[in-house]
Parts: sequence; C-alpha cells; structure tokens
Amino acid sequence: MSGDYDYLNLLGIQMADGRSFSSKFSSDSLSVIFNESAIAAMGLKNPLGKTVSLWGHKKQIIGVAKDFNFQSLYKRVGPAFMEYSTRNPTVLIKIKAGSEKETIARIEKFYRNFNDGLPLDYRFFDEDYQAMYASEQRVAVLSRYAAGIAMIISCLGLFGLAAFMAQKRQKEIGIRKVVGASVKDVTFMLSKDFMKLALLSLVISFPIGWLIMNTWLQHFAYRIIISVSVFALTAATIIFITIATVSFQSIKAALKNPVKTLRSE
Repeated sequence: MSGDYDYLNLLGIQMADGRSFSSKFSSDSLSVIFNESAIAAMGLKNPLGKTVSLWGHKKQIIGVAKDFNFQSLYKRVGPAFMEYSTRNPTVLIKIKAGSEKETIARIEKFYRNFNDGLPLDYRFFDEDYQAMYASEQRVAVLSRYAAGIAMIISCLGLFGLAAFMAQKRQKEIGIRKVVGASVKDVTFMLSKDFMKLALLSLVISFPIGWLIMNTWLQHFAYRIIISVSVFALTAATIIFITIATVSFQSIKAALKNPVKTLRSE
C-alpha cells in the first residue's frame, strides 16, 4: 500500500508503535510502516529504526500499525506494509454524510480543470466493501422471505388443525362442561397436545439449526458466537404463536352451549 502523509489518518489506521508519515521528515520517502502481522511474521524484535529491503530498495521502519482489515472477513488479517508515495493514481476523499452530491459536483468541476473531456471515475469505499458480501445479503433477504412464508403457512396449518381437533372432540368438550369444566380447563385440554408437538419440534430443530449456522460461520475468519438468547427468543416466539393460534379455536369450542353440542351428537 502507498499513500501520502494523510493516508493512515484518513483511513483511521492507528499506530501500535512508532509514528506515521509526516511532512516534518523529508526522509519518509525512504521509510516504511508495517502492520503487526507483518512484524510477527518476520519475527522482528524492536523493529523501529531497522532497515529492510523492498524490491532492491533500503527502507527504514518508522512505525508499526495496528492490524486492520483490508480484505474480506473470510480471511484473517495478513502481513501488510505502507510506504510514502504521491504517485498513486487513486485519490481518497472523505465526504461528510448527506453532502455526497454537492461534494462530487465540486470535485468534478475541479477535475475538469486538469482533465477536460475525460469523465471522472469514482466509487464509494463503503459500496466496494458491501459488494464483498453481496451473496450474504441475498441469502439474508431470501431467508427473511422464506421464514415469513413458512410462518404464515405454519399458522394456517395450525389454525386449521386446531379447528379440526376442536370439532372432533365436541362431544367430549360438552360432557366435560356439563360436569363442571371451565373454559380454562377446556382450553388447556385442547392446547396441551399442541404444546407438546411445539416443544418436540424445538428439541429437534434447535440442534439442526445450530449445526447449519455454525457450519456457515466457519467460512469466516472473524465470526460471532451463536448466543443462547437466539434460541430462547425463537422458542418464546413459537410458543406464543402456538398458544395464540390454538387458544382461539379452544376458547371458541369451550364457549359453545354443551346442551346444543350433545343434542346434535
């Protein structure tokens, strides 16, 4: 990597030891800065002031930069070095959020003074960075849609099954109400079997879900730890939806007049 005096400061790269390039030192054109990974790979002790050879040129180490990601998070931070140069054809400009259009217009006007007739080729660093994870973003969008559709289908199926079971057990519900069962008792009776199925599905799906997520995360050099709270929130959501869906049909069945129900049976 190469840049001028403001290069490291502009990118927010911090120094672990030594200093960055400075206009106060004319010898910086013959200096070099390594990151921590490079120093570790070379096995250098007290690297400041030491001289290394780069493409046949002697360079003095003036600083050690903290490791920073300059590649995808699929890869670990590798060795890197930075040298002073003003011949880089690319210019980095930091733009205040919200003023992109007017700033680019001013840059284009300035650019035309030196390259009239040639279009300004520019791109945003954050867009380049996000492009590295385009496939992950597509998977995330598709996963949200798939999860939403699966949730709707599951709720409709659960709603229909609860209605069928309530209809099938109408006589039993009527007898229980005649002998003193409350709406709460009937609701619990119809809901408990569905809750058992919901809990069984969680027991089966959680290990599979953890395995799939953990396998996917293995592709990243830097990854999060799958928190228990993710599964706890999922379980709470599924149980809530199950109770809400089944309870509607259960309460509806429990509120029916048992005399009419038994007479029709």
